[in-house]
Amino acid sequence: MKAREFDKKFDEGENISQYLDMSKARRPKQEQKRVNVDFPVWMIQLLDKEARR
Repeated sequence: MKAREFDKKFDEGENISQYLDMSKARRPKQEQKRVNVDFPVWMIQLLDKEARR
């Protein structure tokens, strides 16, 4: 499919997901990275209290 056809379908509100290769999709600056952080017990308790609220 040519870009012009793709753009026309998009502009008309058609579902274009079938034309996309989502296996290679990524969200720039949205990558996650796991970190370990030690918090004092009182802070964890306050966070848990707030989460319950």
